[in-house]
Amino acid sequence: MKALRLRNVCVLSLVVGCLALPGRGDDWPMWGRTPSRNMSTGEKQSLVVDFHPGDFIGASDEIDESTTKNVKWIAKLGSQSYGNVTISNGRVFVGTNNDSPRDPKYTGDRSVIYCFDEETGELHWELNFPKLGTGKVSDWEFLGISSSPTIDGDRIYFVSNLCEVVCADVNGMADGNDGPFKDEATLLAGRGKPPLEMGDKDGDIIWTLNMIDECGVFPHNITSSSVLVVGDTLWVTTSNGVDYGHVETPAPFAPCLIQVDKLTGKLLGEESSGLSERIFHCNWTSPSFLKTADRELCLFGGPDGWVYGFRTKSIEDEDGYKILDEAFRFDANPPEYRIKDGKPVRYATANGPSEIIATPVVYKDRVYVPIGQDPEHGEGAGNLVCIDTSKTGDTTKTAEVWSFKEINRSLSTPSIVDDLVYVADYSGFVYCLDADTGELYWKYDTMSHIWGSTLVADGKVFIGNEDGYLTILKAGKEKELITEIDMMSPIYSSPVAANGVLYVQTHTHLFALKDMTE
Repeated sequence: MKALRLRNVCVLSLVVGCLALPGRGDDWPMWGRTPSRNMSTGEKQSLVVDFHPGDFIGASDEIDESTTKNVKWIAKLGSQSYGNVTISNGRVFVGTNNDSPRDPKYTGDRSVIYCFDEETGELHWELNFPKLGTGKVSDWEFLGISSSPTIDGDRIYFVSNLCEVVCADVNGMADGNDGPFKDEATLLAGRGKPPLEMGDKDGDIIWTLNMIDECGVFPHNITSSSVLVVGDTLWVTTSNGVDYGHVETPAPFAPCLIQVDKLTGKLLGEESSGLSERIFHCNWTSPSFLKTADRELCLFGGPDGWVYGFRTKSIEDEDGYKILDEAFRFDANPPEYRIKDGKPVRYATANGPSEIIATPVVYKDRVYVPIGQDPEHGEGAGNLVCIDTSKTGDTTKTAEVWSFKEINRSLSTPSIVDDLVYVADYSGFVYCLDADTGELYWKYDTMSHIWGSTLVADGKVFIGNEDGYLTILKAGKEKELITEIDMMSPIYSSPVAANGVLYVQTHTHLFALKDMTE
């Protein structure tokens, strides 16, 4: 059961110009839909709210589809699913584990990326990875792929449980084994095992970058990040963290954020701001991107509780290494969370400091992000900040537009629409605030822990919780509950919408929901 309540590695924004474009205007091709990571749809979509996910058949986890209502299709996943679904060009991608194997050659505890058909839910292909072999310390049992895939053209990018950045072909092996990487049969078999026989339903890896070998990182519990694509560059979180005993950081000089060439997998630059020396626990956040008329910045929530902005061009240090160029840093923790009565407040205590697991969201040149911790640490004091990104250096005292300390610890990435911020916290509350002032308009209690993020679409706010309920609220300054629907299994991911279909991913199933009477 402990693994079931493990890390949402958070588990899980198209600006303009050189950013990665979605295949279609209503697709959801990456975590947060666009590099700004704003959890909302950009186009008007009519989404169904009157649906029933169906009933289980006896004591099994199979669903009797004759008992469903307004369900377009259902895809069976594994037993734990944290990697959020993405949709692009007629294909649906999602991470899970191998507890419901689809191919008999893949047996036991493994981590999987599935590619389904957007219209029918049929399987196109899977990439099914063996475990790292380190146990809970770096690749926790049965967690599966916790990275939300990013689709850019005919390529898919994600980080695997093996602590590798992976570039794969969206078409899988069906159109041949493309790219320089040709050894899927050996990699997917696992260390010391004979090569597998690959087929048309297997994925096709183009290249990989091993962050343990190339960057010296020590992943804590699981590797998780949703890759950000900007032009020909990838920005990737490394998941470097503390040891299993939570006493030391085995790789204190390894980067928490790297730049990678998307075409070749070559390492282009590494964060060298000392984040790993200040790690509280791990870095599971995902980077976001800001583009204005006068600046472009990669935004990163640090494992030390600071928000960082990095310029797009790496620079050389005195030893000739390519390092990321830091533009600003901002402490998202209020001073009293760090120091009380002249003494440092111990990490993981209820009123102490937190890291950032949620993804920073860009909205009108500002960045919004809450602080939070691993759910196993329980509930505690949080903070939601709105930061002016135009300043440089340590901007803690100069760049705060507003902060909201009434929120509890949060894993959740905000949604911002019509100058209203919607955000959830781990304690199970959903908040609506003014994006300019931080004024609280309303607060709603879902009555269970929340690991995922809000989706704002079709004038509604969608959010799932650990008890398996999908709550749907009316978007706006007045609190109004539309409905709550029992999805029958914990929801640790975030609902998304693409091309008029609402996708809700539970631990065990992916539901494509649509008004089937149309």
